[in-house]
Amino acid sequence: MRLKREFFARDTTKVARELLGKIIVLKREERIYKGKIVETEAYISNNDDAAHFHGGLTNRTRVMDEIGGHIYIYNIYGMYQCFNIVAEKEGVHGGNLIRAIEPVEGIEYMYENRYKRSFENPKAQEIINLTNGPAKFVMAYGITLDEFYGMDLVNDPRIWLEDRPILPEEEIVKTPRINIDYAESRDDLLRFYIKDNPYVSKK
Repeated sequence: MRLKREFFARDTTKVARELLGKIIVLKREERIYKGKIVETEAYISNNDDAAHFHGGLTNRTRVMDEIGGHIYIYNIYGMYQCFNIVAEKEGVHGGNLIRAIEPVEGIEYMYENRYKRSFENPKAQEIINLTNGPAKFVMAYGITLDEFYGMDLVNDPRIWLEDRPILPEEEIVKTPRINIDYAESRDDLLRFYIKDNPYVSKK
């Protein structure tokens, strides 16, 4: 079942934790991509100096003002893109970075997108490396900022999230977020991942 608005329009941290295990579905004509979310990071507006929208919105972050369920994509290092899901009520800023997924369906298409070659006798490590990082997942799905920025996961016909049961606490690890050593909020436990999942970007 497709996730509805009420799932996204809630506390950012709770959404980040409950995104684990949900399935991101992308439909491109005859191609279907499905992947299980295995790692997320929450970014919240209250005193979170690691958030792009800390201190106010810009044209880059304008979608954060929308109600939860919209897509926020941004560029990093001038060559990669990261995929975020807006949380909270309209006008309350919060977003969740999808750091890694586990391929479920369409793995051959993901492989072609990432490695620019046909899916023939892939090595085990190549499969793990398909989507075990935020930019890797975006490349594997063929998602771009120009095409998907601001799109709504609740009603867009091409991309959505499928519901799955909430994972028990013992299956989830909480840690500080990655690559925000500059921030005062660097020690906040706002990164969540599925314990022992091989697709997690960093244990």
